Amino acid sequence: MRKNKWIGTAASLALLSVALPSCSQGGNSSGQNGSNAATPTETLQVQWNKKLEKELRDAVANAPANGLKPGLFLKGDGQDGAALTDAALRYAEALAHGYSDPTKIFPVYTIPRPTGDVKQGFMDAMQKGDLTGWFASLPPQTEEYKALSSAHLKYLQLASKSPNFQPVPDGKPINPRSSDNRVPALATALSSMGYLASQPQQSSATASARYSPRLVAAVKQLQADFGLKTDGIVGGNTLAALNLGPAGLARECAIAMERLRWLVRDPPATRIDVNTAATFLDYWHDGQHMDRREVVAGEPDKQTPQIQAPIVNLVAYPKWRVPDSIAAKEVATKSPQWLAANQFTTENGHYVQQSGGKNSLGIVKFDMDDKQQIYLHDTPAKALFGIPERHRSHGCVRIQDAIAFANAIATEEGVQDKFAEAMAGQQEAWVKLKSPIPVRLMYQTAFWDGSRVQFRPDVYGWDDNVAAALGLVRGVTWQAAQQSGDIGP
Repeated sequence: MRKNKWIGTAASLALLSVALPSCSQGGNSSGQNGSNAATPTETLQVQWNKKLEKELRDAVANAPANGLKPGLFLKGDGQDGAALTDAALRYAEALAHGYSDPTKIFPVYTIPRPTGDVKQGFMDAMQKGDLTGWFASLPPQTEEYKALSSAHLKYLQLASKSPNFQPVPDGKPINPRSSDNRVPALATALSSMGYLASQPQQSSATASARYSPRLVAAVKQLQADFGLKTDGIVGGNTLAALNLGPAGLARECAIAMERLRWLVRDPPATRIDVNTAATFLDYWHDGQHMDRREVVAGEPDKQTPQIQAPIVNLVAYPKWRVPDSIAAKEVATKSPQWLAANQFTTENGHYVQQSGGKNSLGIVKFDMDDKQQIYLHDTPAKALFGIPERHRSHGCVRIQDAIAFANAIATEEGVQDKFAEAMAGQQEAWVKLKSPIPVRLMYQTAFWDGSRVQFRPDVYGWDDNVAAALGLVRGVTWQAAQQSGDIGP
């Protein structure tokens, strides 16, 4: 009974399957759905029995716990033999490496993928007679993955209770302590998403149009969960978040789990992970979490790409050698007076901003070795770290209190004296790290903050690409952030 319930609810999310078509990386996906499962698997000669077939069918029926639809792997109860083997390998591949291939979905994706011989693992599990344990071992075993799995099932259950979810109509923003004829629809949406205790059904004639403190508190919790300004005003991206409904929240969790399955299970013990959707970074040293701080990532039309590349140098008082694309569109149009005031000169025919307090890189740069010419850096535009929506750069990643962060890295890497000397010189100086630090620039619109699953607006529209590969519906339309207006990378 429960099995059929989850299969039906998961299938209800697949109402539409559409394949959608960086510092200065831009553009959309390549338009491919990137499904690993679309590649035929080599038939293996194995012997199925009733016990093993039941374990496979039970595992696939539990696919929603991994954000996947059972129908992607098994079509009814009539399959046997080679069809079961094929289904087992496809499901195992999805759990171990991801159902889709990000390198086919996105024009740039260089984050290392997990490896492992799924076919050999399958043969070993069949020989041991334990498919259940083998399938359970394949997806990420982290607290974040488990939390997203629980949240996905919770939202699927909420969606099954609101099969006819209706979005809150657009209109003027609904302000606290006001009245609006959409408030009953707002209350229903909040209740269906688990933000408000269910209330007795009221007729349209008796339902209150008053935006009460109780509803405001629920909206503020939703805003907090989406990283939005917690002002209780319903409009813009708050309205978009509401209109996801419970099925949309389940979709976000499913996409996030797929993205986690793309990642290696044993990431570098010392690394920097940047969530460019949520605009924060985590610094790990020798397996210990050392720091979390806010960042500024690329604007929606100047997307920060999904890459892994190492920091090899700390650069004190860097110069900014302006990329040709930014120079032509934004620097060349400035007056000579503006260029002089902001310390721009030309070297070998290219614009260069000299070191100092006005430099767009700030006082320190974290130089990375990557083909996309993306790096982390300081910024003079400190006010950007105080706003919820921080997609305001040309694609590189600006770090809050970058000097303190650079000092921490220099200390941990044993180059603090050299870095202090470089900073004291107040001119461009490069300090090589003893060991390069891998940086992963990832895009997670749903994630675990240690106590609660959080969501973020899909400002790049990349979730639709992953959803299409998983056979899920398109998402809501998010409101683009106002551009910062500065010319920094």
